[in-house]
Parts: sequence; C-alpha cells; structure tokens
Amino acid sequence: MLPRKIHSSLAFIALLAVSSVHAAAPPEISAKSAILLDANTGAVLYKKNDTAQRPVASTQKLLTALIVAEAGNLSESVKVAEVDTNCDPTKLYLKPGQSYTRLQLLSALLVKSANDVARVLARDNAGNVSSFAERMTRRMTELGGTSSNFINPNGLPASGQYSTARDMARVARAAYRNPTLREIMKTRYYDFRYSTGKVVPLRNTNRVLRTYSFCNGMKTGYTDLAGHCLISSGSYKGRDVIAVVLGSTKTRIAEESTRLLAYGLRLSNSQISSMRVASE
Repeated sequence: MLPRKIHSSLAFIALLAVSSVHAAAPPEISAKSAILLDANTGAVLYKKNDTAQRPVASTQKLLTALIVAEAGNLSESVKVAEVDTNCDPTKLYLKPGQSYTRLQLLSALLVKSANDVARVLARDNAGNVSSFAERMTRRMTELGGTSSNFINPNGLPASGQYSTARDMARVARAAYRNPTLREIMKTRYYDFRYSTGKVVPLRNTNRVLRTYSFCNGMKTGYTDLAGHCLISSGSYKGRDVIAVVLGSTKTRIAEESTRLLAYGLRLSNSQISSMRVASE
C-alpha cells in the first residue's frame, strides 16, 4: 500500500492530467463570427466577434421553424398560395393549390432549406411575410437577443436584416430544447411527398451532420453577402454543445464547425475519426 503522501501526489498528478485535457486551447477559427455554447447551461465556451451584427443567411430559418413549432397544430394542412412561390432557389417548386401538413413543411425547411417552404409557413402563421418577420424580431427579443432585425423568413438578402452569432445561439438553444425540432434537425435524409404523389429524397445540407455521429443538427446558410454559415449541435456522454459559425468559406465551414463541436465535447482526434459515419 502506498504511503498517504505519495498517494496524494499521484492523485494530484492525475487531476492535473484531466484538467489539462479540459483546459486545452480552443481551435483557431477563421470565420468572421463564432460562438460555442453549452446547450444545457448556456455557458460560453468560445467566442469570436459574437456580438457583431451581420447577415446570417438561412440559419435564421431556425427561428422561423421555432415560431411555427411553438404555434402547434403541426398535423394541420396548409395550402400553397401564388405569393409563396415568389422567391429564388433553393426551393422545392411548390405549386399554388397544393396542400401539405405543417410538419411536412418544417421537415423540408430544416433538411433542404427550401425558401418557398419558408414563405408558405410564414404566411400561414402570420398572414404575410412582413408580419411574420416582425414576429421573428419580437421572438428574438423574448429569447434575450438584442442585436437582430428580420425582414423575411428565409434569410435571403434584405436591407436592414441582420443578427449576431450570440443572438442566433439563443435561437439554437431554444430549438434544441424543442422535441419536434430536435427530431427533424438530426434527420440526414428525408423523403418529401408532393401532393401529386411524387416522392423526392432530400439530403440534409449540413455536411457535419452527414459525416459524424456526434453531430445532431442544426442549420446551414449561404449567400454571397453572408458567406457560408452553419449552426451545428453535438452530443457525447451527457455533454451537449451548440456552435455558431458565420462568415466562413465553403472549404472551411464544415471543418471549423467540427473542430468547435469536438472541443466543446472534449473529443480527441481518434474519437472524432471513430465517429465518422460517411466518407464526405
């Protein structure tokens, strides 16, 4: 049996070894803005220009989805109107007069990021796009966000529309706690059935989700003005984290988001490799 003094010294060394793993330096992020949160406590684990106002592209569809999910009655049908189709790709090319449940539309919104779907849901919820955008800004304020303003439900460029990494992290935490959205956001592939009976397989635009099992959401975004954006979430052994990366590039967005999630989840390189589920 080891003397108490030696035993205490060994225990202290072991504690230092564990602490050094937890205190590892965060990864360097080249994106314009970023933040990493503990999804359960809201504690900030990393930040870079997290309060800088900037366009966030389709990541703001998380807020659109949150408002629709919170309104409920997701099994009810919504009829597509002509005005809903007046937007640019990416879209599902829904036709006026077609009907879909709100749950179907939410799934297509979060998996494929369809802009026409966002317009259908916004009009259904608030009567028109501008009224829904006001609800988005108001809901953000209720979540504690103080630096955002929304003009449309899909994130397409619009004068006066902006948010921050920190504000979008607030939205992401609320969406992460919503069981319906949580289930949709982790969906890698979704078969969308048109009212005509035609079925189209949709692949989630989130490459981190499609590649690593520890990733379980959330939403991509891109415009020329916003750059490549990604809000991602991850879970491992009781830890849950959310990473918001805004203003990155096509070649770096997935890598930097993966490294942030891994840092928050305390994953080693070998653990990351072992949880790879695809070759992309």
